[in-house]
Amino acid sequence: MPLTLTRRQLLAGLAALPALTPAAEAAAPDLPLPPLVDLEKTGGIAAFTAQKATHQFSPGGPASESYGYSASFLGPVFKVRAGTDMKVQFRNALDVETAVHWHGLLIPSAVDGGPHNPVAPGGTWEPTLPIRQQACTAWYHPHPHGDTARQVYMGLAGLIYIEDDASAALNLPAAYGVNDFPLVLQDRDFDDQGVMVYDTSPMAVMHGARGAQVIVNGALQPQAQVAKGLNRLRLLNGANARNFQLRFADGRSFAVIASDGGLLEKPVTVATLVIAPGERYEILVDFADGKPAALQTFPDYNGDFGTGTISALKDRLAAMTHEAETILTFAPVKPAPAAKLPASLASLPAANAAEAVQTRRFLLNPMNMMNMPMMEAAGQGGMANMNHSGMMMQGMMKGMKMAMPGMDMSGLGMGMKMAINDKSFDMARIDAEPKLGSSELWELSGEAMAHPFHIHGVQFRVLELDGAAPPEEQRGWKDTVLVNQKTRLLVRFTQTATAEKPFMFHCHILEHEDAGMMAQYRTV
Repeated sequence: MPLTLTRRQLLAGLAALPALTPAAEAAAPDLPLPPLVDLEKTGGIAAFTAQKATHQFSPGGPASESYGYSASFLGPVFKVRAGTDMKVQFRNALDVETAVHWHGLLIPSAVDGGPHNPVAPGGTWEPTLPIRQQACTAWYHPHPHGDTARQVYMGLAGLIYIEDDASAALNLPAAYGVNDFPLVLQDRDFDDQGVMVYDTSPMAVMHGARGAQVIVNGALQPQAQVAKGLNRLRLLNGANARNFQLRFADGRSFAVIASDGGLLEKPVTVATLVIAPGERYEILVDFADGKPAALQTFPDYNGDFGTGTISALKDRLAAMTHEAETILTFAPVKPAPAAKLPASLASLPAANAAEAVQTRRFLLNPMNMMNMPMMEAAGQGGMANMNHSGMMMQGMMKGMKMAMPGMDMSGLGMGMKMAINDKSFDMARIDAEPKLGSSELWELSGEAMAHPFHIHGVQFRVLELDGAAPPEEQRGWKDTVLVNQKTRLLVRFTQTATAEKPFMFHCHILEHEDAGMMAQYRTV
């Protein structure tokens, strides 16, 4: 019989659990702001170290073992101008191998920082990254083969701001920590002492590790003092697997001005915004009324919708207003620097499918279910029948499944394999060979749940999402998209990729990536 659990049973069970974070009742911490490193002032040098640390997620809370980039958690924001070079000086002070991937940068594969650019414990890496693209918010994170999920969960991630003259001329909010804020959204699990733990169970691999608490810039439910006027929020979903559907508790609307690859053609006014792992959006919010505002998200039921569409997921979540969770509050108290919401932002070329010289099709799918007793309990329906109630039952039994961060992860998922087109990742196999300078149509679909899909070294345009035109906020340049039913992308290949150090494309549910839902391409 399939494993099922009614919502009433679930909520009753959760209510009976002990509090996960005793320190969560403490006063709201100030929103942590990563150091801003302007490379114009450092001669183009971006120096940082991956290191072990301990980190407190709430005031007076216990210290958890963590990783950080020259910090106890996360890393500095590097600001770089288009047309210059980013001269990286990276050192690995961890006791495990790592790699640093520049997610969103259009650079050659030789310096992309994927699993073919490993940095050994105690080692260094000093690539020069040519920044030749429009203004955008990119990010960097570890990408070692088989250990990406754990290292990100431990705290390794940071933002990159690319600036150019065109974006500067728009007079957008740009005073860091005053009316321009980096917001790294993640989720984490904590034991009954409030110490961060990482779930390595087969169910966590199948659905991706999903935490019970949302953190912003490494803090639980912080408060940000913002300008009493127009503010720019640079949003990164840095979670391992969770999708965030964001809204303000008072229902105020906001303007989406940029997606992964840079500015949209014009602002898009919305009241809710779904952001998947790996995606970035920049939004403008007006706090001129001086009233405190709470940013909220909804529970993520990805995996409970079978063949449903992303729009259906949005509709269902939007109806669950009573389940919204406040993740960050804003206190408009600072004087507002001069800024405006332009009527137009950037000129984008038409997304013309006729440019494509080839069509490729990719299915994001689980490959097998080896050694998974939970799947046996779920019956013969496999992943398609393992609904969200099963996920939540697993969450209620996490005491049996949890692992302390830093433990040996060689047994992650007990042999579960993920795949693209029924092939699990192979470092020695090239899966596609697009022509340098060409555009291609990539048709994507997913099995069992929606998968955030990322292609290294490119920007693309979304032509079709779940069989329909994409929402306006997804019509700009992107490098990550949430794939469920048929999705069509127009992908532009501008960067050299070699067989020795190819580019990756993969699911950005990091446990899926580590379990093999990744492939690689070179350009010819």
